Amino acid sequence: MAVATDILERVVYAALAEDVGEGDVTTEATVDDEAVAAGALVLREAGVVCGLQVAQTVFRSLDEEIEFEPLVEEGAFLATGGEVAHVRGSARAILTGERTALNFLGRLSGIATLTRRYVDAVAGTGVAILDTRKTTPGLRALEKHAVAAGGGRNHRFGLDDGVLVKDNHLRAAGSIADAVKGLRAATELPVEIECDTLDQVGEAITAGADALLLDNMGLDDLRAAVALVGGRARLEASGGVTLDTVRAIAETGVDEISIGALTHSARSLDVSLEMR
Repeated sequence: MAVATDILERVVYAALAEDVGEGDVTTEATVDDEAVAAGALVLREAGVVCGLQVAQTVFRSLDEEIEFEPLVEEGAFLATGGEVAHVRGSARAILTGERTALNFLGRLSGIATLTRRYVDAVAGTGVAILDTRKTTPGLRALEKHAVAAGGGRNHRFGLDDGVLVKDNHLRAAGSIADAVKGLRAATELPVEIECDTLDQVGEAITAGADALLLDNMGLDDLRAAVALVGGRARLEASGGVTLDTVRAIAETGVDEISIGALTHSARSLDVSLEMR
């Protein structure tokens, strides 16, 4: 997914305000106002590159004359790391924006890289790897962009663009049938129901749900759910998925696997700015 310019700028301005505060004391005291510098953004390990546009926005927010040259495509995999972009212009702007740009680049590349590992793990099964809403507050658009850059697919962005009836909704609604009935009267969005048991799977299919989230089910129950549904609804497996288990889950016949760890547990990659 592409990140809208207004969202990107808002996130970058907030990050710079947090880091710079009332001014970069060190840089302003040691670097001449007219000094020009050049450097390279470097990925120091293997991984999927993501966040180049964000890094560019950081530097140009500090000085619109900054020259920023991406050297690879967003979503490119570098087997041994390497230079990913060149930056040239005001030395003060580059040094002031360095940490913020690297924080974004490392974080987003980490998410994209972890996503690619999961996508590669299920290659050939036809199963899609999905993200969730377990994102860093304020950074959802960027983190979901990183998932897409890594080859994953974005689940609903927020509460207003998709329906997912979870266990607490069901407790409040009274039953799966009542929840589906209420949703059919309120929205034309597809209805997805979280199911913890095979009995709930049967209830959801009978109620006419469009999709089922099979939560924390073992492999045998996942296979049984696939057989019970028989293609009448989209099936999403979720809950405690790891790189060690994702392939076996995919081979049960589900359509999708959603993984919160893509965004809440990805390790930031090692990136640096090397001045010349």
